[in-house]
Amino acid sequence: MVNIFPNHSEILVSSFSCEEVARKIAAVTQRVNYMDLRDYAVNSPQFNGQVGQNCFQLSLVIKRANTFLPLIRGKMEPTKSGCILFLNYSLFPSAVMLLAFWSLITLLMTLFFIFYDRQWAYALACLAACLGNFGFSWVYFKSKLKESQIIFHQMLSLQEKE
Repeated sequence: MVNIFPNHSEILVSSFSCEEVARKIAAVTQRVNYMDLRDYAVNSPQFNGQVGQNCFQLSLVIKRANTFLPLIRGKMEPTKSGCILFLNYSLFPSAVMLLAFWSLITLLMTLFFIFYDRQWAYALACLAACLGNFGFSWVYFKSKLKESQIIFHQMLSLQEKE
């Protein structure tokens, strides 16, 4: 199945055990309590999210809202000499719903202008808005993806045992 929404997957190999990787991730991750602003002033973690025994879900800590911030979902599998991390970067579900909603609206408007109103210029403008929305989403997601990857890889220091 083809996913048309912005996403990216990668596989990382680490010489650390799953427990060590989970510990490193948990050390720079905080669970978010949106109702208590004092948490943000005291701690300055790099990620918000949850870390489990063999999986995690993270996002970068940001000061301003950003629709294109990747949600990092990871799964760890042990190997004889460390572990393998399967990472999936995607938009948050609310951002996917927003993108899907406006894409559907612009596509329905395109169909309306083509088949009912016979206004080819308006139909083309609506189709361009739909495609432009997806293009814009992919470009900004990719820029935030690179930022998240750099910070995640540095934080993990995959091959350096401390």
